[in-house]
Amino acid sequence: MPYLSRRHALITAAAIAAIAPNVRAADSKRTLGKNGPEVSGVGLGTNNFGMRLDAAGAKTVVHAAVDNGITLFDTANVYGRGASEEMLGAALGARRSKVLIATKFGGPMNEGKFPEGGGSRGAVIEATEASLRRLKTDVIDVQQYHRPDGKTPMDETLEALDSLVKQGKVRYIGHSNFDGALAHECDKIAADNGLTHYVSAQNHYSLLTRDIEADLVPACEDLGLGVLPYFPLESGMLTGKYKRDEKPAEGTRLAAWSKMAPQVADQFMNDQIFAKVEKLTSLAEQSGATLLDFAFGWLLSRPYIASVIAGATKPSQIESNVKSALWRPSPDIAAEIDRITKAA
Repeated sequence: MPYLSRRHALITAAAIAAIAPNVRAADSKRTLGKNGPEVSGVGLGTNNFGMRLDAAGAKTVVHAAVDNGITLFDTANVYGRGASEEMLGAALGARRSKVLIATKFGGPMNEGKFPEGGGSRGAVIEATEASLRRLKTDVIDVQQYHRPDGKTPMDETLEALDSLVKQGKVRYIGHSNFDGALAHECDKIAADNGLTHYVSAQNHYSLLTRDIEADLVPACEDLGLGVLPYFPLESGMLTGKYKRDEKPAEGTRLAAWSKMAPQVADQFMNDQIFAKVEKLTSLAEQSGATLLDFAFGWLLSRPYIASVIAGATKPSQIESNVKSALWRPSPDIAAEIDRITKAA
């Protein structure tokens, strides 16, 4: 790793401090793709609601997010079997008009006429109506197809979503866990049939998981879709709170996964990942930044990123996330980050 002089580190830190107010103002006006709404650079993911957070905890986090300028709240019908949507809707209350709600359909809810979910016309409409009720709202700002079901023709799903947009129940539509080819296919279907186009793509993307750069990102740039990264902190690995050869602290996500699904925890905590995290941490320290700065600032320096979806269980995490979103890498730091994160 090349040595970064103290002078370089101080210059970097000073530059960040000087531009921070302007960066925050710019971040508040990011757009969700070329045709979507304005969104905050940091979005709040709510998959903890109904799982690790109860209603009171969710309300505290939601209000802290709004107070810190976050305008995009991401949820899904399957999070907490509907509890996440219910808690989000209740927590927002009168502040609903100040934010955008993005939810998802397609996952199995084991209820109604379409218990397995999916993208059929009936399943899309049933899921959307149920989400509207749980969220206590009359419109969903961004309705996202959580994951393609592998059997429903994409034109059927798009026609159902288009009908919901025309009824005023959905404002914009997005997809999640699609690849580049499917994104292009859906755009062509929408263009050929005069249907509503997707405006966003939500996929796993971070300093440590960059697979989508080879396929989905070029498609999003071609089509004008805004990318919404989920797991930007790799379940906490990019916060620095997990150490090699140490068990995850009780109450953390990876501690829970280590007990319930060790194979999932191993995807985040392994020697290869720890080696990269340790190198990134050292580089951050040399440059006067933090690992969290790297996680948010690196993503937000990429023009196709609309908003970084990150969960939180307490207000202090939201404050740290918003602060780190102001940081941007210099060309030299960005090149070194690439060298570390692209290594096998």
